[in-house]
Amino acid sequence: MSIQIDKNKCIACQKCSNICPGNLIRIDQDQKAFIKCPQDCWGCTACLKECPSGAIKYFLGADIGGRGGSLFTQDHPNHIDWHFITKDSKNHKIQTKKDESNKY
Repeated sequence: MSIQIDKNKCIACQKCSNICPGNLIRIDQDQKAFIKCPQDCWGCTACLKECPSGAIKYFLGADIGGRGGSLFTQDHPNHIDWHFITKDSKNHKIQTKKDESNKY
């Protein structure tokens, strides 16, 4: 499991760097985020939930059923859209309400 950050989509807000519990996401000279050692990613998805621009993709390994798929989010005022892109490029969307996301 690992993340990939698209610098073209990164808006330099640094939210991902501030939230990463492993302190793995760094900021370059252009204030854009990058991950120095993707193999060290814990897979917590905190950065996905914080990224307002959808610049971070989380790759799902075959060992957890992903078979090479990826996951990214789109932030909205009251909800988050979770997009699961399968290996054959099919997009499956799950929507979570922000006010209910940390209930459990």
